[in-house]
Amino acid sequence: MCDTCGCNITPGNKHLNEAGGKLSHSADGKAAVDVLHGLLGENDRQAAHNRAHLEKHGVLAVNLMSSPGAGKTALLEATIAALKDELRIAVIEGDLETENDAERIRAQGVPAIQITTGSACHLDAHMVHDALHHLDLSQLDLLFIENVGNLVCPASFDLGQHRNVVLLSTTEGDDKPAKYPVMFRAADLLLLTKSDLLAVLDDFEPARAEQHLRQLANAAPLLQLSARKGQGLDAWLAWLRGEIAARRAARQKFRAAPKLSGVLRV
Repeated sequence: MCDTCGCNITPGNKHLNEAGGKLSHSADGKAAVDVLHGLLGENDRQAAHNRAHLEKHGVLAVNLMSSPGAGKTALLEATIAALKDELRIAVIEGDLETENDAERIRAQGVPAIQITTGSACHLDAHMVHDALHHLDLSQLDLLFIENVGNLVCPASFDLGQHRNVVLLSTTEGDDKPAKYPVMFRAADLLLLTKSDLLAVLDDFEPARAEQHLRQLANAAPLLQLSARKGQGLDAWLAWLRGEIAARRAARQKFRAAPKLSGVLRV
């Protein structure tokens, strides 16, 4: 994670470091010089709150991460088109500027909340928390969070999501998992996107990309797909359905468990 460009201070958490904020002074009353550790701690607390809020409403949250141009928004468009009559879906969009991606998602007929991060090259839990207040979670089954295009900082910030999906485009190079290990270690699923271009690319080998992923001790599934051509989408949709089914089953099991009452004596 970068701690020199200022990306650790975002529109969502800057209140913590401003005058009177929780992290504006150290314990001895002196101005804090390095607030990074405190910001990450506060981020994790907010993420836990977000996750609990999502789980209360039975919503699966999936964080999509990749470099710019890997096809996150195109994947969402194809996914929504395939599932919108089956699942209630919403999207939180993260970009430095513009609402371009959110407008593309809204055109698919689902809610999309745009977060513009300014100079921050990632989303954080505080920004996602604010966005959640603009969604009726009781009317959702699946929430996608499209993170800012960046293979570094987003991996270090828990948003309250349940699963991380990392996209690796065939136009990028199959050694990206080795070059950006923090990001690819965080993946619960790796999607090789724009797979229709493999026929004309002689420098990308899916087997090498998977080998680099396994060398990070990550056993996450790896799927190839092309959102534009509709190739490989069935396996991706099946993965999503399986995650939602598992979360619903766990929720039902929790509800059915006997509740303890009385006073615990030791």
